[in-house]
Amino acid sequence: MKRIMYVSTATAPMSGNEVEEIGRVSSRNNLKVGITGVLFSAHEFFFQILEGDAHQVDRLLERIRRDRRHRDVLVLKAELDVTERLFSKWSMRMIRLDSSSDFILQALRTMLENITESYRIIERYTQPSVLKLLTEGVNPLGVPVHKAEQIVLFGDIVAFSYLSERFPIEEVADLVSQFLEVCSRRVVENGGEVTKYVGDCVMAHFNGDNADGALEACLGTLSDIKNMREGADSCRLMRFLYSGFGLTKGSVIEGNIGSSIKLDYTVLGDTVNLAARLEGLTRNIGRAIALTRAVCDACTQTWQFVPVGDFHLKGQSQSCPVYSLADEIVGEMRTHDQLVDDMLLLGQACRFGPVSQSM
Repeated sequence: MKRIMYVSTATAPMSGNEVEEIGRVSSRNNLKVGITGVLFSAHEFFFQILEGDAHQVDRLLERIRRDRRHRDVLVLKAELDVTERLFSKWSMRMIRLDSSSDFILQALRTMLENITESYRIIERYTQPSVLKLLTEGVNPLGVPVHKAEQIVLFGDIVAFSYLSERFPIEEVADLVSQFLEVCSRRVVENGGEVTKYVGDCVMAHFNGDNADGALEACLGTLSDIKNMREGADSCRLMRFLYSGFGLTKGSVIEGNIGSSIKLDYTVLGDTVNLAARLEGLTRNIGRAIALTRAVCDACTQTWQFVPVGDFHLKGQSQSCPVYSLADEIVGEMRTHDQLVDDMLLLGQACRFGPVSQSM
C-alpha cells in the first residue's frame, strides 16, 4: 500500500456546506476503491492523508491536482510499502478545524497553517528532482551517486558585470530575476530540469535523448528576451538584455554532492565543464548558441546546424569542433564591446554611469 500526505489551497472561498459535501463525496468514492484517510479543513487550506493501493492513490491524487477547486497541491510526504492502515475505519473522515472553538483544535489549525507556509517557502528553494523523489516516497538522501547520459545547458547574460555597475540595483535584480524566470520556464516546458543558478547563470540538464527539447528551450528563451528588450524603454537596463547558451551531451556524475553544511542534487564532470566553456565562447563567435557535434547527432528534428570552427577550450586536451544554428534570432547576439558601443551611442541622454572601453 501507499500513504501520502498533501496540502492544497482552495481556489475560492467555500461555505461550510460545500466543505462538508466534499467530505461526503470523497467518502463514497474512496469506499469503492478501498482508499481510507482523513481530511482537515482550516480556512482556505486542505490537509489530507490518503492510504490504499498505490495505483488507486496515485490516480486519486492526479484527479485532485486537476480539480479546479484546488490549487498549489503539494505532497508533504509519501510512504511506499505501507503494511498497516492508520485510518482503516474511515473511507474519508472530514474534520473542520475552522469551525471549532476547542483550544487544542485551534492550536492544531495554527500549527498546520505554519507548516504549510514553511513548506511553500522551502519548495521555492528546492530542486525539482528532489521534490519529485519526495512525492514518490523516495528519500533523496538515500539515492546513490550514479553515471547518466545527459544534455547539459549553460546560459547567462552578456556583459552582466559591466551593465550591473551602471544601473540601480533594483533594475539589476529585476533583470536577473526575469531572465532566470523565462529561461527556467522554457527549460521545464521542454522536459529539462534547472540544476542550479550561479549569479546570472542558469545551469540545466535534459535526458540524453532530448536534445531537441534543449534547443527549443534556448530558442524560446532568446525569443522571450527579445520581446522583453523591444518592450523596454531605450534607457532601461532591459534594453541591453542578451544571453548566450552552451550545450553538450555526454556522461555526467549525478546525485548528492556537498557537505554536512550544504547539499546539492546536481550533475558534474567534464561534460558540465565543456558546456560552461561553450557558453562563454558565444561572445567570440557572435552567435547566441554554441553546441557540440554530440548534441547535433542526438537531435531527431530537422535543424540547420552550421560549423563555426575548431576551438581549444580551457580544460580540454584537444580542439573541439563547435556548431551553432542558422537561425535569425541566434545571430542577434551582442558582444561586450558591442553593448558598450550601444550605450555610447545613447550617450548622456540616459545618464549612464562611467563607460569604460576595457573588457
